[in-house]
Amino acid sequence: MLENSATSLVLRAPAKVNLSLRILGRRSDGYHDLDTVMQKLDLCDVVTLRLTDESGIILRCLDSDLPEDRSNIVWRAAEAFLAACEWQKGGVDITLEKNIPVAAGLGGGSSDAGTVLVGLNRLLGAGFSIEELTAIAGPLGADVPFFVTDYGAVRAEGIGDRMIVVQSLKDCTVVLANPGFSVSTRWVYEKYALTMIDKDSKLCDCQKNLNHVLPYAGNNDLERVTISFYPEIEVLKQKLLNAGASFVLMSGSGPTVFGVFPDENGGVSALVRQAVQVLQQQNNVKVFVTQPV
Repeated sequence: MLENSATSLVLRAPAKVNLSLRILGRRSDGYHDLDTVMQKLDLCDVVTLRLTDESGIILRCLDSDLPEDRSNIVWRAAEAFLAACEWQKGGVDITLEKNIPVAAGLGGGSSDAGTVLVGLNRLLGAGFSIEELTAIAGPLGADVPFFVTDYGAVRAEGIGDRMIVVQSLKDCTVVLANPGFSVSTRWVYEKYALTMIDKDSKLCDCQKNLNHVLPYAGNNDLERVTISFYPEIEVLKQKLLNAGASFVLMSGSGPTVFGVFPDENGGVSALVRQAVQVLQQQNNVKVFVTQPV
């Protein structure tokens, strides 16, 4: 939380990476059953909420091309919350400052939506429990329930609504490499073929020979889909590996790739600085040096 008053609230909305992502099957409601481990990062958007006397929702997305109407998940999150608590004493003004790349596999929109739910719960004194907030969050998107919790890392199943707390990454730095373009999550899932799933693989099988800071790391079933259309993602993965990352993976539906670098003597290693220099030589690549929450 950055700032708080009786009628306004400023909150950080953190990014996430998927340390593993398995697609188990398609549901009748169009969603997919997942088995994923998500880790929050200190790269954050900033969400400002302000209560207004007039009913309705006002959304401003600073320095962004994001829509400022109901087509934005942030708007829908506020709408869902106000309906759930039957709020009739006015409306809410939301200002969104984007720092997380859009449609990048980093959960920025989901985090913004989850943060709005948490913020309105505090600001309006609604008193909803985590379970109740999760129920509101679920229909908004598979990652949103994670962001109404204060957990640093979870293993999530179902559509992301069944979560088990796991230990956050520690003693490491996470370098994000975004190739400078967006990828639609819906498009990637539509391209994904269920016949590509290895039915016998299990998350725990992916833990062999990994550094102790990555106890839950594994594979991402969506990588092969996104990389087949955007091979530059594979190039970024290779550059991170060559730079000394102990683990590299595409996050979510992409296109952002992340590399995990163990810290040295309690601080960022020289390998991280070298990796950043190499990545910044690539055209249009956006690089972020982050820490696990």
